[in-house]
Amino acid sequence: MTQKQQGNIVAIIVMIFLFGMISFVTNLASPMGDILKFQFGVANWMGTLGVFANFIAYAVMGYPAGNLLQKLGYKKTALIAIAVGFVGVGIQTLSGTLGSFGVYLLGAFVAGFSMCLLNTVVNPMLNTLGGGGNKGNQLIQIGGTFNSLCGTLVIILTGILIPEGIKNAQISNVFPLMFGALAVFAFAFVVILLSHIPEKKEQQQVSDASSQYSPLSFRHFVLGAIGIFVYVGVEVGIPNVLNKWLQNPDLDVLRLSGNGNAEAIAGSVAATYWFLMLVGRLVGAVIGSKVSAKSMLSVASVAGLALTLVAMFAPTNVLVDLPVFKNDSSGLFGLEKVPVNAALLVLIGLCTSVMWGGIFNLAVEGLGKYTEKASGIFMVLVCGGGILPLLQNGIVDLTGGGGYLASYWIIVAGLAYLLYYSLVGSKNVNKDISVE
Repeated sequence: MTQKQQGNIVAIIVMIFLFGMISFVTNLASPMGDILKFQFGVANWMGTLGVFANFIAYAVMGYPAGNLLQKLGYKKTALIAIAVGFVGVGIQTLSGTLGSFGVYLLGAFVAGFSMCLLNTVVNPMLNTLGGGGNKGNQLIQIGGTFNSLCGTLVIILTGILIPEGIKNAQISNVFPLMFGALAVFAFAFVVILLSHIPEKKEQQQVSDASSQYSPLSFRHFVLGAIGIFVYVGVEVGIPNVLNKWLQNPDLDVLRLSGNGNAEAIAGSVAATYWFLMLVGRLVGAVIGSKVSAKSMLSVASVAGLALTLVAMFAPTNVLVDLPVFKNDSSGLFGLEKVPVNAALLVLIGLCTSVMWGGIFNLAVEGLGKYTEKASGIFMVLVCGGGILPLLQNGIVDLTGGGGYLASYWIIVAGLAYLLYYSLVGSKNVNKDISVE
């Protein structure tokens, strides 16, 4: 094995590790939103502000992140991202000591800067290390698998740390997770600092002075960037609203009548969604070199649409057994009866699992020297993960707290757009633009 090949393997492992860090910190915001809701007695939409703050940071930092990557390269950008992430999680931890809603939101916002920078680094680098095309998509799917694993663990660990129910939870209950995140950031900083990360021999400088074009000159990229906005909103919104619906004591959709822990079951169902994303990404990683990103995205969008529509109109009084993480005296795992709607929405995790890699792969294909800036623009649109769930929760509040399933029309519209992009919008119609 040549030194270059060894360097590429190390770089791939490091990027996959960073992919997991992104999910660990980002997914912590969702259960934290429920803790904030009950600890401070705020409405559904305000409980989602932690997620919103985390993702809106992408809108602020996305484009500068692309420029930073182009100027400093992969390694330095990753080190800056990790340092910022340490500060962000540190502020969130401090909010637990101070008991401050505002301080927590500030920490979530700063942590969002870090996640944006990390995403800007890992996606184009994995795609480049794979040589683009199907192989590049496969590496992104492998990174996504580790991403889902960490995201699932965060939900499960949160449940372990809050055994008495979400209504009695405090930010301080999840200090072990925050301390763990700080340790992960510190460890990652040392690993990246000591690792050799391959850089481009010459950082391409694409500006208005040297070129009349930019990533926005490519139609398939513009539509793909919109697709990322929609996708992240769909991915986050499905389990976020589902979790709130199942644990709502006024609706009692689980038919517990006060004889069970609705919060624990709801968290278990949400964790199952993220676990199915892990399973889907494992499958995507295996078949990624043989199945095109276009085919993956098309099939996933159609299946997601079908599952969402059936879930919205299925009777809520029909309960089915779903294997979930229980964290009670009967053991860690077991079967719980949930509405068939919830089981169908959980299955969408298999569909959303492969979408990120597919959209990114299709959108940057053929961009050449514009890829780094394109990655930064992509990160701006990740803010959809904070905006669409906020809209969904707003619909719930406007309908008097009962329109949880009605809010999934936003998900239907999003999945319909992703189907359009996979079939029509992803075609590069600007091949006349030089990318050398």
